[in-house]
Amino acid sequence: MSLCELISARIAQNGPISLADYMAECLLHPTFGYYTTHIPFGEKGDFITAPEISQIFGELIGLCLAQAWMDQGAPTAFTLAELGPGRGTLMADVLRATRHVPGFLDSAQVTLVEASARMKELQKETLSGVPLVHCEQVAQLKEQPLFVIANEFFDALPIRQFTRDGQHWRETQVGMAETKLVLGQGPALPQPALHNRLGDTASGDVVEYAPALAPIVQTIGTRIAHHGGAGLIIDYGDWRSLGDTFQALLDHQTVDPLIHPGAADLTAHVDFEAIAVAAPCQTSRLTPQGVFLERLGAAQRAEALAAGLRGTALAQHIAAHRRLTHPDEMGNLFKVMGLFPPGSSPPPGLDQ
Repeated sequence: MSLCELISARIAQNGPISLADYMAECLLHPTFGYYTTHIPFGEKGDFITAPEISQIFGELIGLCLAQAWMDQGAPTAFTLAELGPGRGTLMADVLRATRHVPGFLDSAQVTLVEASARMKELQKETLSGVPLVHCEQVAQLKEQPLFVIANEFFDALPIRQFTRDGQHWRETQVGMAETKLVLGQGPALPQPALHNRLGDTASGDVVEYAPALAPIVQTIGTRIAHHGGAGLIIDYGDWRSLGDTFQALLDHQTVDPLIHPGAADLTAHVDFEAIAVAAPCQTSRLTPQGVFLERLGAAQRAEALAAGLRGTALAQHIAAHRRLTHPDEMGNLFKVMGLFPPGSSPPPGLDQ
């Protein structure tokens, strides 16, 4: 039986399901889920993340966190964590860039928050020789200073989607029409969680939120507020959710999210305002990725790496730097928000 057949049977028995339930099944089903059956990253995957584009990204992230660590007095035992670390490429670049920062790696407990057994094995290969701690939930992170990276993590959290109807909201649902999965809308109902959006939306406007976002942010933010540390949340999205951003990627192309359940990556834009509201620690201003990286010295690092390159390798290097930082590419689409303790400064490259 396929995942499409399983979802169809569930709908036939119990009625339409929310987008959040549909996304959870497609991404996380233990047998047929996307992250169970696919290696989504890189040229052979369905999308390419920033660490796969250039080592510059991970190096600057690592040095940013190392400087934040020094600014907070260089705590002698801390968690260096990544949420949803993919193949481990970003963490490998972070560790390489910070190996000459005195005391940093000696004090770090490298921790990867990863639920997929398949991805854990890939991460162990990429980070061979590094003492790793794997945990499946952020609640399992140690009660100690936390320096954490979440790059393209929150966009994969299952969302609920609502269309405003007067003072009420209709939830987007996945149902059946004959033998096909289709999108529809539920009845117009009050939604207490969206009461604050009645003031800035009109009938017909679409709003999305991820139910799992706030608990995750509260957990990592509490560690940072109580014990110190810093967080870098990097993702595509904006300050406040508005519009339908639910999408599916297959072989680097946008596809109908209902056609290939479990075969395509499903994401939605991140609502950074929701992160700021949920965080019990301080949050920085939302900053475009390109601005953040250039403030950290991306151009200078790119120039240094280019010195030994020629021909095709040099052209690819220049294109990678542009892709990460240029406003017409990832530079503006992706945003960065920093988490930091009360009374401290935001991580380098970010404003309070």
